[in-house]
Amino acid sequence: MVTRLVTGCSWEDACRLNGNRVSDTTVRERRDEWIEAGIFEAIESEALAAFDRIIGLELSDVSADGSLHKAPCGGEGTGKNPTDRGKLGWKWSILVDRYGIIVGVAIAPANRNDCVLLEATLEDMARHGLVVDVETIHLDAGYDSAGVRKVLAAVGIDDAVIAHRRRAGEPKPATMPSLGLRWVVERTNSWLSNFGQLRRNNDRRIVHRRAHLGLAMAFLLTAKLIDWRNRWDPKTPQNH
Repeated sequence: MVTRLVTGCSWEDACRLNGNRVSDTTVRERRDEWIEAGIFEAIESEALAAFDRIIGLELSDVSADGSLHKAPCGGEGTGKNPTDRGKLGWKWSILVDRYGIIVGVAIAPANRNDCVLLEATLEDMARHGLVVDVETIHLDAGYDSAGVRKVLAAVGIDDAVIAHRRRAGEPKPATMPSLGLRWVVERTNSWLSNFGQLRRNNDRRIVHRRAHLGLAMAFLLTAKLIDWRNRWDPKTPQNH
């Protein structure tokens, strides 16, 4: 499973790369058993809770954004990718803390707008009991709408830094607007895109995509914990 997630290869190739010690059919059966038992969800939740307990999430500033990717095999949860000549694709929407740790996620077809996914992404964050700690949320111009502000108000987020979306007839700005803290979520999207199976997903079911995304998130959190393994060493700088 890890080999396929990282490389994006087929199940058959993943088994060959691991010496054919187990058949691809057996691996897929185990994946489905683990999904049904909630294993992937539990791994993701445990990794996030461990990070919050050991390092601590910084939720004073959070940011959200979506990321579009290929899904050449189609299936449920896919749609025409507007950035890839209308080819089939999928997308994820994530919320991250001030330092890029994912605290909420939702997945959808590639033709779903980011602003539409914000509510589902916040609901996933609420599943971990974290929304109440958000002070400011940073969003790009795609979220500049009354509907988004209504969603934020409903969950108690009053301070939203949303880039202005230029309306018809408005002049172009003289200078490029600053990204502010939105670059943080862009960086996290690039971390996830390094996983071959997420970047070009061959699954045909939503539950399979979500399971692999959760596993990738757990690996990223584990890597961050390893980075902080010397946190209590007096010689280690105490910053992110």
